[in-house]
Amino acid sequence: MADITPSVSAPAAERKSLRDIAFAGGITAILLILFLPIPTFIIDVGLAFSIALSILILMVALWIQKPLEFSSFPTVLLIATMLRLALGIATTRLILSHGDQGISAAGHVIEGFSMFVMSGDFVIGIVVFLILVTVNFLVITKGATRIAEVGARFTLDAIPGKQMAIDADLASGLIDDKTAQARRRELEEESAFFGSMDGASKFVRGEAVASLITIAVNIFGGIIIGTTRHGMPLADAADVFTRLSVGDGLVSQIPALIVSLAAGLLVSKGGTRGSAEQAVFGQLGGYPRALFVASCLMFMMSLVPGMPTVPFALLGLAMAFVAYTIPRQIAQKKMVEDTKQREQQAKAIEDQRTRDAVKDSLKVDEVEISFGKQISGHLSKSHSDLAHRVAKMRKKFAQQYGFVVPDIKIGENLSVPSKSYQIKIHGTVVAEQALRLNEFLVIVGDDKKPDLPGDEVREPAFGMRAMWISEAYGGEIRRAGFTPVDNLSVVLTHLSEVIRNNLAQLLSYKDMRSLLDRLDPEYKKLIDDIVPSQISFSGLQAVLKLLLAERVSIRNLHLILEAIAEIVPHARRSEQVAEHVRMRMAQQICGDLSENGVLSVLRLGNRWDLAFHQSLKRDAKGDVIEFDIDPRLVEQFGTEASQVIRDRMRDGRMFVLVTAPDARPYVRMIIERMFASLPVLSHVEIARGVEIKSLGTIS
Repeated sequence: MADITPSVSAPAAERKSLRDIAFAGGITAILLILFLPIPTFIIDVGLAFSIALSILILMVALWIQKPLEFSSFPTVLLIATMLRLALGIATTRLILSHGDQGISAAGHVIEGFSMFVMSGDFVIGIVVFLILVTVNFLVITKGATRIAEVGARFTLDAIPGKQMAIDADLASGLIDDKTAQARRRELEEESAFFGSMDGASKFVRGEAVASLITIAVNIFGGIIIGTTRHGMPLADAADVFTRLSVGDGLVSQIPALIVSLAAGLLVSKGGTRGSAEQAVFGQLGGYPRALFVASCLMFMMSLVPGMPTVPFALLGLAMAFVAYTIPRQIAQKKMVEDTKQREQQAKAIEDQRTRDAVKDSLKVDEVEISFGKQISGHLSKSHSDLAHRVAKMRKKFAQQYGFVVPDIKIGENLSVPSKSYQIKIHGTVVAEQALRLNEFLVIVGDDKKPDLPGDEVREPAFGMRAMWISEAYGGEIRRAGFTPVDNLSVVLTHLSEVIRNNLAQLLSYKDMRSLLDRLDPEYKKLIDDIVPSQISFSGLQAVLKLLLAERVSIRNLHLILEAIAEIVPHARRSEQVAEHVRMRMAQQICGDLSENGVLSVLRLGNRWDLAFHQSLKRDAKGDVIEFDIDPRLVEQFGTEASQVIRDRMRDGRMFVLVTAPDARPYVRMIIERMFASLPVLSHVEIARGVEIKSLGTIS
């Protein structure tokens, strides 16, 4: 394959070089016409080419799908205008030097226009020429210029808003970097095109003025030269030179009018980058239909009486040949590309199917909620609301706990009971609950239940007393001072609490590395200093999991890393590191658990503090190595703590349980089996300056 590449790319490079040379040669030829005397045959060919180029420009302007496809229009317009002006100077030279030879002195094209368009009467020619100049100068060009000015102004004003929209789409993940770059480049090209068109319209206006000056010079200068140099009678000189001058003006103004029309069609379209020859050849030659119509018009021009047949016929043949060959080249190239693309797609699909056949059976959704058939049908009307509220829930978790909860899969599962739903974490069912259709769930708690017909149950998220009551009693429920909860809110509240109870399970190694990658360079250097010499990435993940298991937010990850860097030279166990981090994060922990700046605490009594302290077995260094407590004490502690905690929970206030630092993990281990959401803090985790309100002791 490596040997084929040069043989393919070399002809392409050679063709590009030839196009460069041809384009430069064409521009040079236009400049030479300004200074060198040109034979009448070449003048005829040049004038015919000017007309053909104008028609081709108009056809391309009509057929393009997007404005930026012909963004080289200002360049083409400048070249076409310069060509007409150069030919005008050349014809002026011929008219003034050989006008005494008759109306064929400046070539057969001007002679044909003099005979055919003016019908042999120069007065008709002057009238037609003035009308064309008026239409071009005052109507088309003036309107196009105004549109270009307004369009450029509004386009430039809209650039900041469009840039912000692109940045917003990129930040939200709707587009990738390449698409954003392409859209920004298109925006820049569009603004550049408007600016170019604003100035390009001045070319046509200037050419119209130049044509008026040229025709006046040709008429009066020709009459003077004819009478003084060639001894022509004044009447004959006026007739010949006026017909030649008006014919020359018509030959230049008709293509100018066509190009002005094309400018009017393109004036609200975009721009492009790149060299001029690439834009001109690539875009003019990229529309075979335009070439074909232009070639037909050239053949028709060759058949017009008085017109030179050879120039128009040759141009018509050339355009027809190009129009015939280009579609076949494009079709052949497209067929090869399509065949190659289909083969690649078929191979990729087959490979993907082979890989996915096994991968699909191994893939497990991290969080999934599955509905029974009736529940799914009942919630189908509010499916968009469900998806929206789930997205808001994930955003809230990200802001509160400092990492993005995995996507939550929502779907119907025939294996789930018809009126129930299941919540799965890593493919394991962690919660299942039945719902009552067309009924509200009313949270009763320890209050007196409403005097309405209904079934008493336990609320799924927190296990509180509740009742299912028909939706028909919604007004009575509210008048009784209770809040009815619809099925969707019940599901989402349950899902939210399940996720909070499983935060540690949802923080994957990949999530942790993503969090670390978003840190500032200074903290990345800190990570390099401690990993892996003092702690591994898995050790970091274990510490973060221990924090999340007790609902401690990791949003201030840089502070957590600083605390880890302090303790890892002296302690390697994840539990010890996590306890030190909690102490350093005391301000955040207390702030998250306070209500109105007050932290309500429930303390362990002296008896239980002593019991837990005596149950801790330590090594020679004083580190806790074992927790050995009498099971009867555990049972008794659970009974007493449960009674006291439930009494405090009836008040509906947030509070924490406070114990000694060395016993805190073990107290938490016992308490979480009864009250999973109750925070357990140590004395050293209460930040300085925090207002404490004591709710009593467990004693």
